[in-house]
Amino acid sequence: MKALRFERTGSLDALHLAEIDRPRLKPGEVLVRVEAAAINPSDTKNVLGKMHRTTLPRTPGRDFAGVVVEGPGETIGREVFGSGGDLGFNRDGTHAEFVAVPAAVLVDKPKSLSFAQAAALGVAHLTAWAGLVKAANLRPGESVLVTGVTGAVGSAVARLAKWLKAGQVFGAVRRATGHAEGSLVDVCVNLEAGSLSDVVMAATENRGVNVVFDAVGGPLFEPCLRCLAHGGRQVAITSTGDGQVSFNLRDFYHREARLFGADSLALSLEESADILRTLLPGFESGWFPPPPVEPYTLEEAPQAYRRIEEGKAVGKIAIHP
Repeated sequence: MKALRFERTGSLDALHLAEIDRPRLKPGEVLVRVEAAAINPSDTKNVLGKMHRTTLPRTPGRDFAGVVVEGPGETIGREVFGSGGDLGFNRDGTHAEFVAVPAAVLVDKPKSLSFAQAAALGVAHLTAWAGLVKAANLRPGESVLVTGVTGAVGSAVARLAKWLKAGQVFGAVRRATGHAEGSLVDVCVNLEAGSLSDVVMAATENRGVNVVFDAVGGPLFEPCLRCLAHGGRQVAITSTGDGQVSFNLRDFYHREARLFGADSLALSLEESADILRTLLPGFESGWFPPPPVEPYTLEEAPQAYRRIEEGKAVGKIAIHP
């Protein structure tokens, strides 16, 4: 079969198309013919050597949608999608014509979505769940602030918050575009127009928000902390530069604030499948809409990786092997 491979890390030049054997199934596994597989920023970081759990040589790729072609009889022909676990890191991933996964983690593809659309859902929604539910334990009626709300993860967080019956949802954007308005958030905070904490505190009568999901990190880390209510929780999923931040520790402990790190890479394939099954009604109904998807062939995939690394991709890029 054809697959993307890399035998070393540190440069996207290491990524190449290769002809390799189909995966040999272990007990309890199925073989899925990949119809579409999204490329995520974490996939480019993987090839660049920023994912320290990766073993080499490796086929990258975390998200997929396809058809089961080998395994227990009742699974043959099922249209499925999935993500997470060690796919692309310690297990060969989805940027190939076929991928092997445990039969227990199969999730039926939403009937209302194409393969490419289904393949574009996984990582963003797993990250949103890992932070908002698993880490922050959001409760109905609680207020939420989401940074980077127009991005794949940020928009998934905002929609998940509303799906979980959150109270007021704030969305921070670098500049006003209109995309964060309407049903996505209750209050759009334009960072070009004023201080994040000033706007949030004014809108909450100086109470602050119960949960901050910071999908940007770096310079927004401390302003987000200043938006927290007493006993509030902040979730960090990323950062910029060298990853170092500073903040007022006295203010932090007087607020009795809580700080959580959330990493979708820590979710096993089984946990990831459970989350996607839980969200399946939302995918089917359109509550969690797929992003715009740009198609690439497997041969064109190295070029797509570069577009993502250079920040030139719009929406999601999906490989069609």
